[in-house]
Amino acid sequence: MNFQQLRAVRETARLGFNLTDVAHALHTSQPGVSRQIRELEDELGIEIFVRAGKRLTGLTPPGAVLLPIVERLLLDADSLKRVGDEFVAQNSGRLSIAATHSQARYALPTVVRDFRAVYPQVTLELHQGSPRQVADMLLSGEADIGVATEALAQYEQLVALPCYRWTHSIIVPPGHELLETEGPVTLQQLARHPIITYESGYTGRTHIDEAFDKAGLKPGVVLSAMDADVIKTYVELGMGVGIVAAIAFDPERDRTLRALDARHLFEVNLTRLAIRRGTWLRGYVYAFIESFAPTLTRELVQRALAGEAVEV
Repeated sequence: MNFQQLRAVRETARLGFNLTDVAHALHTSQPGVSRQIRELEDELGIEIFVRAGKRLTGLTPPGAVLLPIVERLLLDADSLKRVGDEFVAQNSGRLSIAATHSQARYALPTVVRDFRAVYPQVTLELHQGSPRQVADMLLSGEADIGVATEALAQYEQLVALPCYRWTHSIIVPPGHELLETEGPVTLQQLARHPIITYESGYTGRTHIDEAFDKAGLKPGVVLSAMDADVIKTYVELGMGVGIVAAIAFDPERDRTLRALDARHLFEVNLTRLAIRRGTWLRGYVYAFIESFAPTLTRELVQRALAGEAVEV
């Protein structure tokens, strides 16, 4: 048994049993992947995958039991290497962060800048994706830390810790009739206009949809995007009224737009930072986490990773 065999099993399950994709991910050939899997099956005396001819179509019952063990072994092996790196070169290495566009664009820049000033020898990698892609990057080991508002708390393999709460804003061009509204804007008033907002599963879109549903309203969403800057661009063109994260609006930068508070309309959102359960983190990773969310101290994160229930 060797780690290459274990990686072949893990990647095959992760990549939907497509051996071509697995070979690409592992920088080897498809026959090589098949051989690694067969050798491990022969050694263990079980079949890990269901086969239809030469194709793999799923996990067998023994394979379903085996897969979590394989993942733990590979995670522990990675942790062993990190422990060694921690003591050989404490302030140098790599930190991979996966985040949604809103977090990467608006929440992380000052944290990254400050971190680089303290740890100039750490190479930072910033990956952007949907909340589910952020979770997948964590689960695959591609990212050390994930930051998103949606989805992260849905995965048992991840420890998802609360960072900060935020609300939405309504954005319109100057002179828009909503700016003349007496008192706070209502959902009924908002629903009379074409809406431009986030795609489903992004940046609090769930709470936006829930609010309209509870009010018995069907807003006319004419355009959805994952990027607040895209939403603002189309609002500037007069295509509709925008609903974005409040942090995405800057009066100095967005001088061609106006913002209205929407915290009374939509439920408050919670951004979370996630780490794969059982991961051993180097010291500078804890420093980054605490810089991003001061309540997430090293002690608290370690307790959470150890499976303790913690309050933030």
